[in-house]
Amino acid sequence: MTEFVRKIVPNAKDDVLAGITVSLAMIPEVVAFAFVAQIDPLVALSGAFIIGLIAAVFGGRPGLISGAAGAVAVIFVHLISEGHARGLAFETPIENMGYYYLLATVILMGIIQIGAGVLKLGRFVRLIPHPVMMGFVNGLAIVIFIAQVKMFSHKQLEVAADGVKKYINIPMEGSELYTTLALVLLTMGIVWLLPKLTTKIPAALTAILVTTGVVIFAKLNVSTVGSYIREGGGDGLSGELPTPNLELWEYLPFTADTFSFILPYAFLAASVGLIESLMTMNLVDELTESRGNGNRECMAQGLGNMMSGLFGGTGGCGMIGQTVININAGGRGRLSGIMMALTLLTFILFTDQYIEQVPIAALVGVMFMMVIETFAWSSFRILRKIPKSDAAVLIIVSAVTVVYDLAIAVFVGVIISALVFAWENAKRIRARKHIKEDGTKVYEIWGPLFFGSIQDFNGKFDIKNDPDMVEIDFMESRVTDHSALEAIFNLVGKYEDAGKQVRIKHLSEECQALMIKASPKLAGVIEPNVDDPRYHVMAKVMK
Repeated sequence: MTEFVRKIVPNAKDDVLAGITVSLAMIPEVVAFAFVAQIDPLVALSGAFIIGLIAAVFGGRPGLISGAAGAVAVIFVHLISEGHARGLAFETPIENMGYYYLLATVILMGIIQIGAGVLKLGRFVRLIPHPVMMGFVNGLAIVIFIAQVKMFSHKQLEVAADGVKKYINIPMEGSELYTTLALVLLTMGIVWLLPKLTTKIPAALTAILVTTGVVIFAKLNVSTVGSYIREGGGDGLSGELPTPNLELWEYLPFTADTFSFILPYAFLAASVGLIESLMTMNLVDELTESRGNGNRECMAQGLGNMMSGLFGGTGGCGMIGQTVININAGGRGRLSGIMMALTLLTFILFTDQYIEQVPIAALVGVMFMMVIETFAWSSFRILRKIPKSDAAVLIIVSAVTVVYDLAIAVFVGVIISALVFAWENAKRIRARKHIKEDGTKVYEIWGPLFFGSIQDFNGKFDIKNDPDMVEIDFMESRVTDHSALEAIFNLVGKYEDAGKQVRIKHLSEECQALMIKASPKLAGVIEPNVDDPRYHVMAKVMK
């Protein structure tokens, strides 16, 4: 992780200015994701306001910025199109039915996330390995970079022969492209240089204002927030205060069929939203050298999504790009997230005509600097210094994040890391062997005994050639799961079938109890000792 964050003591001025900066950077990204999900940009902006405000007030990580993120938006694409088709197939056809299915899905998504917080599932994010975290950061940085590159184009509506409408991107050319690139470089230059001169004003906000001023006073013909929204089919940034969407209860059929239709989308969106939010929380923890509350963040994200659905907004989660901009601009407290949400609402209600004049190039420049600062450049340096398995996980998670989505990438990374861990520990099982004066052969087991090491464990014993008396000592071993208990049970059975006696020493009290419960005759085989280890086993019942 690059060391770009200054250690700033939280204060109201920094939080307010950082919140304003983030709100400007939020608009084009939220609008772009609204186009991806084929919903009105104002629906996405309303969702960003509601989720951002509630998560900032009640969340477990001050400084984390939430909104209508793309990781969640892409999940709703098929839901909305299928919802439209379902609505037209009703006995009394209803247009735009996909929107109402979306709202119901977002509400259910929020309920699932609140449930995750109540069940304290947020703590499991601490189990995510560091290579997965680095891969997540790198992958999202690449995704955000690609999204910004797509801004160097114009949207054009095309109508297919079957009447299906879709927007295609027409790349910028000629003087417009060169002018936009120059403005992007100007913005990046200000963001990079200003902190070297003064830290009293946020560099990103200053860069946006300066670049906007250049465009307005020089009357440059470049893409702006307003033109970008209208090209995608929107009516501009002007909107109204979000109010409860009563049409949802009027048009949506509350049936088992509706529930079964929206549940998979709600569960996937809830999972992706929590993973991105909690991993972004971890990133902020590292940057600010503090610690957030994962379970509280789960419940806040859930409450935000539930209220967003009730008030006609789309779903969302923590946003790594905007969060890094906020932290880098000095935002540390809850006020920064609250200010972001309130400023976004102010833009929609009162100042849309001014915000629509902000050039896309200024916002792209800020996001490019965020990508540069977020990407873990150190990963290139350490790839040859860390275990090959960790390097592979880092690369795979980054690639899967870019090609598929965050949730799949994290699951793949955790699974690979867990398998590597199990494999490495499986090779650590050892058995020291010696013969006592009375002819008893002793096996002193060393290392963890679990499902992965059972095969190597069984290979340590020579049942056929062992003497009539065998002692197995687990003092330096740890029996961890049900599979390990079964392995010991089966081993004793094999010795008994060969007509040989076995004594087992130094199992934990729980191991002894479980094995004797499965076969009472083992009470004569297991030898209790005053120095037996104490640990629990991942098994309660042996069949």
